[in-house]
Amino acid sequence: MDIIQIVGLGFVVTLLIMILKRERPEIAVQLSLVLVTIIFLLVLSKIGVVLNLFRDLAEKANISYTYLNTILKIIGIAYITEFGAQVCRDAGEGAIAGKIEFAGKVFIMVLAIPIIALVLDTIVRLIP
Repeated sequence: MDIIQIVGLGFVVTLLIMILKRERPEIAVQLSLVLVTIIFLLVLSKIGVVLNLFRDLAEKANISYTYLNTILKIIGIAYITEFGAQVCRDAGEGAIAGKIEFAGKVFIMVLAIPIIALVLDTIVRLIP
């Protein structure tokens, strides 16, 4: 199971970071970034399977790829934003993490405008 390997690796690196933090905090942060990158790359391969499933479901439901791609971009922005913010928080930079989250929210809002417009247009057409 991949998750057991990831959690195990996380525990080992966390212990190493706790040991290194007292004497070499700069190495501890770098080690944390390396682990985050490894986990991200391991998870990235699983995301392809999910994307293919969403595309198949959208095709069967006759949903426009434009809307599906927009929703997938929004999901991607949310995950990447959270990931980046957590890395900054781990490094002790809460202010930067907050700004990353703000930027992510703005990008999501901008991408959601066509979908919101479609929903509102549909509602207006349904009201006599």
